[in-house]
Amino acid sequence: MKIALAQINPTVGDFAGNARLILDFTERANVAGAELAVFPELAVCGYPPADLLEKRSFLDRARQTLDEIAAHTDQGPAILCGVALCTGPEDGKPYKGKRARNVAALLWGGKVNFVQPKMLLPYYDIFDEQRYFEPATEQSLTLLNGQPLAVTICEDAWNDKGFWGRRLYPVDPIDELMRQWRILPDPLAVHPRMILNISASPFWSGKPQLRRSMLSVLARRHNAIVAMVNQVGGNDSLVFDGSSVVLAPNGAVMAQAASFVEDMILFDTDALQPMVAEPSHNESTTVSVYNPGTAESDDTVETWKALVLGTRDYVRKCGFSKALVGLSGGIDSSLVAAIAVEALGAENVLGVGMPSEYSSTGSIDDARALAVNLGIRFELVAIHDVFTEYQKTLQPLFAGTPFGLAEENLQSRIRGGLLMALSNKFGALVLTTGNKSEMATGYCTLYGDMVGALAVIGDVFKTRVYALCRYANREREVIPQATMEKPPSAELRPGQRDTDSLPPYEVLDPILEAYVERYASAEQIVVERKSAGEAIDLALVRRVLSLVERSEYKRQQAAPVLKVTPKSFGNGRRFPIAVKVEV
Repeated sequence: MKIALAQINPTVGDFAGNARLILDFTERANVAGAELAVFPELAVCGYPPADLLEKRSFLDRARQTLDEIAAHTDQGPAILCGVALCTGPEDGKPYKGKRARNVAALLWGGKVNFVQPKMLLPYYDIFDEQRYFEPATEQSLTLLNGQPLAVTICEDAWNDKGFWGRRLYPVDPIDELMRQWRILPDPLAVHPRMILNISASPFWSGKPQLRRSMLSVLARRHNAIVAMVNQVGGNDSLVFDGSSVVLAPNGAVMAQAASFVEDMILFDTDALQPMVAEPSHNESTTVSVYNPGTAESDDTVETWKALVLGTRDYVRKCGFSKALVGLSGGIDSSLVAAIAVEALGAENVLGVGMPSEYSSTGSIDDARALAVNLGIRFELVAIHDVFTEYQKTLQPLFAGTPFGLAEENLQSRIRGGLLMALSNKFGALVLTTGNKSEMATGYCTLYGDMVGALAVIGDVFKTRVYALCRYANREREVIPQATMEKPPSAELRPGQRDTDSLPPYEVLDPILEAYVERYASAEQIVVERKSAGEAIDLALVRRVLSLVERSEYKRQQAAPVLKVTPKSFGNGRRFPIAVKVEV
């Protein structure tokens, strides 16, 4: 059987647009000679739909759209696609269990012929599917043109005992499907084992490599062809990398889709021969155990592409085309501007410099040079007079107090207000420029530099910001060398440096990574850094961790953060605000 994996970029709630995408790619598959076109998880309604699933009208529209797509299969390829379907009866009787199921629907002959609900509903990190979906109680093989197919949905393939040292679920849907395969009668038993997985698997650092390794182990253990089609594109904070793949029964990659763009790959099941040696089906058999520590890779390029795609789709799917970036001449705003230009085009990005009396001439020059290098419009809006008027207004209340944090933050909030005024006037979204190190420690100002619609690099530690800037300069100087070399500073008071308030970032970032992403304790972090050859004081670590804990109220008011690490700020990291935590 010739099968096409259609890696598309759906939009949540855009039923008409998603249906067009599915039918357009199905026609491409038809021209290529495919008998089956396979689309990602929840491709019909978009992923993740969140509380839209609580609306009966949303589920009704999903079913209606699925039937409309099915009507186009009376001639041409069959379609396998993901959709949310209502679990309740059509006669208005009360529901039992959750309102919806996450299903894979097989369409051919003009109708829906088979549905397989998702069994394993993830409930960790950014996933909350147990809130919405009723899980499948069983898995069943299905037939298409005489070929048995094992159809699974994303997480249903992520519980293989041969890969994970610790499994999250007591059952493995793939095991159940393979048990059914072993008792198939002739002539069905002669077909190569075929596992189809439709996914909406978000990107984070190391995830594509992890996913491919896991599926390779799955293919070898079950002596099966494994084909996974993954969604691509950005939806809110999440970025989906695609990277759809077909693996032969020996675990080798036979076809690989591009990453971070729509793509389609075609393969023929008859051309992928099973191994000569049948693997053992003993329940205690394992192939390899995944060790999270081995998944590291140099993923600067992938992270760059993820940030560009996430920015582009966030802006466009929210109905905008233009973006504003406050340019301070610093490295963070320079990186955000460079990402925005690649995502939206230079003609759609406006850089705004807002110098105060504490801004250096070099910073203004660096911001202007960056704008020239990027080819974007650049405007200067000095805030000195506005800041002076604010100080005059507050002088009766501030009398007798020294210049301090209130005055520093006031400058940042003036800039935030100006950016939002420009946003309203010209219909452009403001992109915030704070990095993960700043968001973690609270080294950012509410209603100031945190103002905006999207935190583009809010999941990028400061030390990684420099790596991404070097990538931006891979072919020519985009980000000025002076920006790369000068000490980081908010420039809100004379001679200010980030190190006045924080440890050097090369010391700070490993502490934050251990605490924020892996929940390591202060004592564990000291031991880790010692083993890495860095002696670090326990009191310093505790001071950093206290900054993280005290800044939760800021993060919960921040713009959505594009997720590019295993643990980002946002829905995947949920902590109370009013809490006393010993660090």
